[in-house]
Parts: sequence; C-alpha cells; structure tokens
Amino acid sequence: MAKGKSKARRRVRDTWKEKNWYTIKTPISFEDKEIGETPARDADLLIGRGVEVTMRELTGDFSKQYIKLRFEIDNVAGDVANTKFTGHKTTTDYVRSMIRRGTSRIDTSVIVKTKDDRRIKLHVLAVTTRRAKSSQQKYMREVITDLLKEAAAEKTFDDLVKSAVNGKLASEVYHTAKKIYPLKRVEIIKSKVLN
Repeated sequence: MAKGKSKARRRVRDTWKEKNWYTIKTPISFEDKEIGETPARDADLLIGRGVEVTMRELTGDFSKQYIKLRFEIDNVAGDVANTKFTGHKTTTDYVRSMIRRGTSRIDTSVIVKTKDDRRIKLHVLAVTTRRAKSSQQKYMREVITDLLKEAAAEKTFDDLVKSAVNGKLASEVYHTAKKIYPLKRVEIIKSKVLN
C-alpha cells in the first residue's frame, strides 16, 4: 500500500516551473507604469485577469492611499501584460470618515457618456454642512446628475477617468452645487466602465 502511494506522488508534474512571468502595466493614460508581475503558463490565460492598485502606489502621493484603481489585462505583448481601466472605488473607512452627525449624505449614481462615445457609471457622494430635507436632497441629486452628464459630454474617456480619479471632477461639481445648498464635500467614490 505504501509503495503505491509514493509512485503516485512522484508522477505529479510541477507546473509552477512551466510558467512565465509577465510584467503588468497601466494604460498610457496612467503613464504606462509597472504595477506588478504575474505568472501564467499561457499568455492567453492572462486576458481578463483583474489587478487592483492604490493611487499612492501609482503616484507616490500618500494622501491618495484611499483610492483603489481597478485594471483588467486586455492584451499581452511579449512579456508585458497591458491593461485597461475598469473602475475605481474609495475605501469604506474613508467614506465613513467624511460623514458626521447633523449632516446629510446624498448619494447619486449616474451613467454618463463621453465625447468619444464611451459609457461609464459614476457614484457620487455629496455631504452637506447641515441636515437637508428630502426635497432638497432630491434636487441636489438632479443637479449633480446634470453637471456630470455635461462634464462627461465635453471630455474624452481618458480625460474623464483622470478627472474622476484625481478629484478634479468632484471639485467642479462641488463648486457649482454648493451654490444651491451648502456642501462640505463632494467625492466620486466609485466608477465602473460599461463599454
């Protein structure tokens, strides 16, 4: 009985040695940076593999540690796996830290279309300085939706993604929307590329 077991064990092939290592790079819009390595036996098996990286790892800016970017490998050239941006999100503890007692949290989810006909879903969080009535919150949602649709229509996909991730788009929305109701913060806490 013991002899049969050791024979079966010896037959197992070490597939790890057969794998090649591939360098994962961000899209050109994110400066074609190296974000890691991954092993695979066949380059085709990498297609569709997801990679998550924080904004701090990309830019070196520690204040952006709470932003997580998601990429997906979409093609392999030699030993380089190129990715496309699929979305981003902010950490839950960061979102929680923005909301205080006596404020209102206004969540708006909107699908926008860019100048180059790409669709992306943005989830915006607006925090008011004082509690807002539900009618005011509803109006704020409409205003934010319109602002985002207008901003997206003027930008290319790459420009929209950059401004959504680095906070510029949220800042634009904040400066216009705060005239309607006093706001403490506006943050794009999530995005998802639809096409």
